Amino acid sequence: MRSVYRAVGRTLPRSNMMMRTTPSYYTPITITKFNTLSLRTYADAAKDKAAADEGSKAAETEDTSNLTEEQKTIKDLETKLETKTKDALELRDRLLRSVADFRNLQEVTKKDVKKAKDFALQKFAKDLLESVDNFGHALSAFKEEDVKKSKEINDLYTGVRMTRDVFLNTLKKHGIEKLDPIGEVFDPNKHEATFELPQPDKEPGTVFHVQQLGYTLNERVIRPAKVGIVKGQDN
Repeated sequence: MRSVYRAVGRTLPRSNMMMRTTPSYYTPITITKFNTLSLRTYADAAKDKAAADEGSKAAETEDTSNLTEEQKTIKDLETKLETKTKDALELRDRLLRSVADFRNLQEVTKKDVKKAKDFALQKFAKDLLESVDNFGHALSAFKEEDVKKSKEINDLYTGVRMTRDVFLNTLKKHGIEKLDPIGEVFDPNKHEATFELPQPDKEPGTVFHVQQLGYTLNERVIRPAKVGIVKGQDN
């Protein structure tokens, strides 16, 4: 330290030398050296990281470049095979779904066609029912004693009855059958109650009178029977 002071004292005035021997003379030198060391450390770390990244990329390039042409071809074919297999599975799934949807559509169409065929005569049959009812009213108008006494009345009665039976048989061939629910329990799906009366000898809720016959078409009610039912004691 003394040799340094002496060297400085020879070139500078004594007053300046005394100022530079104060503690502030050493502080900038020490800070400058510390900052330079820190910057060098960070720079070295950055260089090491960059070198490591370059080494990794070089290794990858080297691994790829080491493959022969045959290996590259095999690798490409494997990639294409994997893609085509995935596409094939997706197309197979779509095909199965399409087939299932088509079969469901076929079943629904068959049911709709059968339903349309079964109930195509519904409107026409309902119009014929009034004629059948009129035959019934005509037969009810004949008195039994008149039928027995007069041959002409008997023949007329027989002709009307036969015509009614032909109508009923024709309707039955096409799935139309009559509902005569006398003595049955009242069913709102098949019967239409027009009145109630107490009947001591009958169960409440049963049909004791049929005002108008009902009819079904392939087991579907196209006209409910109008009936009178037995009134319960609580009603």
